[in-house]
Amino acid sequence: MTSKLPSKYLQAIRHDDSLPIEEEAVNLWLKDLDNSFRWVLRPILQLFFAALLHIVWFIKRLPLPQFSAHQFLQKTICWFCTHFVSPEANFLILRHFATESNILNFLAENTDNDHRVNLYPKTINDMLSNTFVNHDEELFECFIQLGKSNTNDSQAEQLHWSSWQAIKMDEFSIERKKTQILDFETSHALFMCLFCFLLKRDEYRDAINGFNLDQSIAIRIGRIIGEPNLSEYAYNKYPQYLLGPWNLGQRFLMHGFFTEHLYAKLEQLRLNELSKTTK
Repeated sequence: MTSKLPSKYLQAIRHDDSLPIEEEAVNLWLKDLDNSFRWVLRPILQLFFAALLHIVWFIKRLPLPQFSAHQFLQKTICWFCTHFVSPEANFLILRHFATESNILNFLAENTDNDHRVNLYPKTINDMLSNTFVNHDEELFECFIQLGKSNTNDSQAEQLHWSSWQAIKMDEFSIERKKTQILDFETSHALFMCLFCFLLKRDEYRDAINGFNLDQSIAIRIGRIIGEPNLSEYAYNKYPQYLLGPWNLGQRFLMHGFFTEHLYAKLEQLRLNELSKTTK
């Protein structure tokens, strides 16, 4: 019995390397796309929770006392990931911590800045301490520490990689359960309202606008490695223009792709340099 082949388009994107991306990430994403719940359950849930998110967003913007529950938020997310989020989606989440940590560390190290990010969870339980809140705060702190871009973002004569941690999929561990059926985008649709409700209004506003720093990251790293067109990787742009929760699912997903593309670009650059020095 022959197995069903993916569509021609999915075969095409599996082989397309015009944008740098690691094969492991492509395989995880294509398997996530093959999840039937993504095509049946996701549209319904996204519609419902997008409407609910805007209601929660409105309530949180009212002049009411603010509250947050970071630990409860993180414990709930990790419990949900453990029991209901597909292994492929969980691996993509863990990869995202690593890709962004590497990118920010590379940027800091090659602009003579001491700030380092150490968010490299290998299991779902690791995310209880390497939290999504810390993930956002580290991004903002990195830019605060970096300061003005024109003072130190110039093409480097020699690139530095001492803070870089190459992603090795065999280091990640996910305990597979039969109930883990939800794809990446459906899972995010379920998380959105919880994040908005359990963070203070400015915390959540900053978190969903942090994606727009993708363009700034690409511009700065493009100057360092001498590739000014690197900002084409960024879907989220113009950080001074603050956005609300509209189209959040797509912006979140494209932020994930951005870090995968930029990580793969830098990793290939690192390996090329390493091969030259070992010859």
